[in-house]
Amino acid sequence: MPNRSDIVEAYIGLGSNLGDSKKEVDLAMKTIGSLRECQLVKVSSLYESTPEGDLQQPNYVNAVIKICTRLSPQQLLADLFVIEDERGRVRTHRNQSRILDLDLLLYGDLKVSEPGLIVPHPRLHKRVFVLVPLLEIESQLFVKDLGLVRDLVGDISKAGIKRLNECEI
Repeated sequence: MPNRSDIVEAYIGLGSNLGDSKKEVDLAMKTIGSLRECQLVKVSSLYESTPEGDLQQPNYVNAVIKICTRLSPQQLLADLFVIEDERGRVRTHRNQSRILDLDLLLYGDLKVSEPGLIVPHPRLHKRVFVLVPLLEIESQLFVKDLGLVRDLVGDISKAGIKRLNECEI
């Protein structure tokens, strides 16, 4: 576990497919950037992607951000849940439509596996809507036990995702 005075680079995936999804993702980025002990460093473009699982729902707007933080991964995740809750996130079943979804993808090179928190995100390497924006902001990013993000992107289909625009932040 990093010392509380250490600054750690963390990556967060953002998604929304209810309401004004672009606005929700944009607002979430700004809110995360204003958290105590957090600084927004990089922001990907916005991407539209098809939903996983229940395909009878609207497409998602996705993005990835990089922050520098002194928060522990547990506290950062707790803060992300508060932001989701404040925006009206409802959790009833997996892969359901949501007004806002925030996933802690990476926290430095730390590996965490505890109830409610697994870092790196356990499905990061299978999700084109995470890998493509992650590659956009960090072309040389290496994920422990998985490899270079650019290689992971090359291993999966890019069908179902398209770049919408650069973020306004």
